[in-house]
Amino acid sequence: MSTIESITLMLALVYSTSLLYWSGKKWGALVSGTLLIGATLASFFWPLLLILLVSVLVVTLVGQYQPAFATAEGRPNTIREFSQHFFALSMLLVGVQYAINAGLLYSGETPWLMRPDVGDAFLPIAGGIELKAILTLGLWDQNHPAAVVMLCVVLLTGVLCKRAFCGWACPLGLAGEYLYKLRKRVIKAELLPPAWLDWPLRMLKYLLLAALFALVISMPSNSIPHYLSGNYHKVADLKMAAFFLMPSMVALICFGMIFALAAWRRQGFCRYICPYGALLGLVSFLSPFKIRRDSQHCLIETKGMKCDKCTRACPANISVHTQKDIRSDECQACMRCVSACPKKEALQLSTRNGINLSTRGLLVILLTVMFMVPLFAYVGGYWHSQTPDNIKMELIQKLDRIGH
Repeated sequence: MSTIESITLMLALVYSTSLLYWSGKKWGALVSGTLLIGATLASFFWPLLLILLVSVLVVTLVGQYQPAFATAEGRPNTIREFSQHFFALSMLLVGVQYAINAGLLYSGETPWLMRPDVGDAFLPIAGGIELKAILTLGLWDQNHPAAVVMLCVVLLTGVLCKRAFCGWACPLGLAGEYLYKLRKRVIKAELLPPAWLDWPLRMLKYLLLAALFALVISMPSNSIPHYLSGNYHKVADLKMAAFFLMPSMVALICFGMIFALAAWRRQGFCRYICPYGALLGLVSFLSPFKIRRDSQHCLIETKGMKCDKCTRACPANISVHTQKDIRSDECQACMRCVSACPKKEALQLSTRNGINLSTRGLLVILLTVMFMVPLFAYVGGYWHSQTPDNIKMELIQKLDRIGH
């Protein structure tokens, strides 16, 4: 596991723990700092870090002497924005490290900076093929094992906490927010498409998802071992990097259209284009947690007021105030509607039998899944790429001639 991945993991450990019990206390900085130092020392010996992580989770689970603090809402919007920027900064550092590693390989030098395997998360097709290999052949890929790990991580977050990955972790979603705010400074009108056009546009991301599914499903199982051991798969990450760093004119036009879409409509890329968003939208229906409106506390039923603050706060334009349970595939569990509601009991992220999930609880689940699963995969030997650097240096010189 690379240095950047290690640091990110340790920071997530410290932050998720402090969210549960120590955030806001005078001695919280001391406790978090002590955990960070311990995790830093433990990072030199990964089994020790695993023991530290499990120990902290045990403490948080059995430490019921502070239940009020564990369920406190705090400042939901601030917590979410911190989380988004944390993941964006992490991905930026990963990108810099990856670029340095790839540049050294291209120059024929043995890299002195380790390749961050978490970059394989940007290989969804490879991850899908690897998952198919595991399920049908019992075969685990050795070139990009992190691709299937991260695919499973994203799917698991969808099952446990809806599309929280989109609303709390995705750097592309954050970039889209900034583009939208920049456009609003120049053109203040919302420029929303009419309802008859919005629905077909939303289906575009499902068409892209169907195309990706078709690529994975159409590959015969007996051809998968040959593909996984082939040269194309060995440098799939480098091919991806070349696509973004040296795009063709068609790719530049597509990028421009995506940027324009993100600026035109809030969450435009997430709503209309992103296949990951489509996948999580479908998986989120399996989640037991939904935004639920309690009519016994809502001001609409109890006071006869025309309150729609929750709907106006929703970036996906979901009509929250007219529904009892929000089952939309566009809901990212961003908790903006919950934060905007003037009656705390009226709107909650909860299960059907009344188990509520606070903002902090949601983020702790998300962080735990996103960092615990890769850690276990790393300890189990299913994370680091086994492709030798000398093979990469040889293949990278003829990258444009390597095809499927």
